Amino acid sequence: MRLWSLHPCYLDTKGLLALWREALLAKNVLEGMTKGYKNHPQLDRFKKYGPEFIHPFLQVVYEEAHARGYRFDQSKFNKLSFSTPIPVTTGQIAFEKEHLLRKLQERAPGWIKNLEIAQNPRLNPLFIRVDGEIEPWERA
Repeated sequence: MRLWSLHPCYLDTKGLLALWREALLAKNVLEGMTKGYKNHPQLDRFKKYGPEFIHPFLQVVYEEAHARGYRFDQSKFNKLSFSTPIPVTTGQIAFEKEHLLRKLQERAPGWIKNLEIAQNPRLNPLFIRVDGEIEPWERA
């Protein structure tokens, strides 16, 4: 499971579809609707700040998919706003950026050619950048 802090605009088609499926699985786990993945480290930040934060996360993924012409089911999440973004460290962002670039180099070199990931890439708006090392929940 990978719940990217980076904005989903950086993901190729396979990555965007995987993120959608994995975020829906995360939603089910956080809402107690499944027995598996309960202790997956990617869920720690949502558990810490509130399981309802997965809904605005899904909203951003949905919006990116919709902008690309995909038909994701909007009824799978609640439109919830959030007042306080979840902090994500600069070390985590750098780790995710390099991880994504490696994945894209393997599976979608054509996508990576057109991709411009800045030194400080866009984040899913649910998150806010803070100084720090890789997050403790990351399996680096």
